[in-house]
Amino acid sequence: MTRRDPFPDGHRRRRMGRRSVLGLLGAVSVAAGGAWGAAATSGTTDGSARASGTGGLPASGQIPPGLRPGGEFDQLIAKLAADDTFSGTVLLVHRDRPVLARSYGMADKKRAVPNGPDTIFCLGSITKIFTAVAVAQLAQQGKIAYTATLGTYLDGFPADTASSVMIHHMLTHTSGMGDYTQLPGFFEASFTWTSPEQVMDETLEFIRKGPLGFVPGTRGQYSNSAYHVLGAIVAKVSGQSYYDYVRDHVFGPAGMTSSDFYTAPQWRADRRIAHPYTSQNQPSGQRVDALEGTFSLIGSPAGNALASAPDLIRFKRALLSHKLLDPVYTELTLSPKVPRAPMPAGPGVPAQFPFDSYATTTDIVNNHWAVGHSGAAPGVWTNLDWFPDLDWTAVFLSNYDMPGPTPGAGPAITARALITQQ
Repeated sequence: MTRRDPFPDGHRRRRMGRRSVLGLLGAVSVAAGGAWGAAATSGTTDGSARASGTGGLPASGQIPPGLRPGGEFDQLIAKLAADDTFSGTVLLVHRDRPVLARSYGMADKKRAVPNGPDTIFCLGSITKIFTAVAVAQLAQQGKIAYTATLGTYLDGFPADTASSVMIHHMLTHTSGMGDYTQLPGFFEASFTWTSPEQVMDETLEFIRKGPLGFVPGTRGQYSNSAYHVLGAIVAKVSGQSYYDYVRDHVFGPAGMTSSDFYTAPQWRADRRIAHPYTSQNQPSGQRVDALEGTFSLIGSPAGNALASAPDLIRFKRALLSHKLLDPVYTELTLSPKVPRAPMPAGPGVPAQFPFDSYATTTDIVNNHWAVGHSGAAPGVWTNLDWFPDLDWTAVFLSNYDMPGPTPGAGPAITARALITQQ
């Protein structure tokens, strides 16, 4: 099988025109302030995701009919599964209580293991949120400055890159650093790496050789390279490997007991983890296991951590209840920084006014904030959204290819429309 980009959603999600970024940072953040931790509540979601084909009890309060079991969203997921265009788990939570939980398809077709409420999925670029939180934790401790340049922390980069790319640029995809997965020779080399340390170090060497695509801060381009560099900075500043830092300071405090950067051998062996099935580059259109020939040893700060749907609910709760960051750094991380082109309304699709934040996209949808990230790769299609002022969270995890051009499209857009029409 031809080797492909293991988290390609990066170079197709974000588009913006030329603009100065830094002047927007303070004004937009202050204007949006105060909303980001307000919806956090107590309680657990242990067992919140039901077995395939069952629904959670509606939470108290106003639950739109379209989001209840048997409603519009439930019917959409069922149809996608019946058409064999969806395999995975969805979980809708309101006020910390499950409203709808569904699992369809197989986690491992060869061993006949079905997807279930606690199945672990590859997240693709949702991983970037964990990296941004790690950066914010170290900034909160005074060990990282958002206006500091790359060269403050890492050596070996060209002088113009080291002196002009700031932490802020890398977090907001305005660095010009591009996508290391597209660099000549990267994939061939990546399949020879035999340790997590080698993955981090050798990927960084490829990034060091890549030129800047534009002057940092003058325009935007989604950048896997920038997020890998941020992970390397986390490792350098903290004294831990990137992977251990996220395990100890993000997954652990958030109670994300099934989340990890599993290696490819662990992924193959663990029956809890869904295998990614792709039909990309298959002349017959038949799906094959993308673990063979697409994913190298381990994910990176830019993508491919693995987690269950309940774990993502736990992460969101920990973040908004300030278990991971102090309130001011939670707000700084999640509040909008750089506006992107508005997305016009369409049939069943509300107009959206998106901003890049630090890792997340923070959008205005029907006059409500929607915060989250999506991910896509061969056999990976994911989306995490939360709605701070409405106290909803929507998790969508699939081990099939994304069927459309945008990772968060389809069910994620439908959920956004139904949740924000209140």
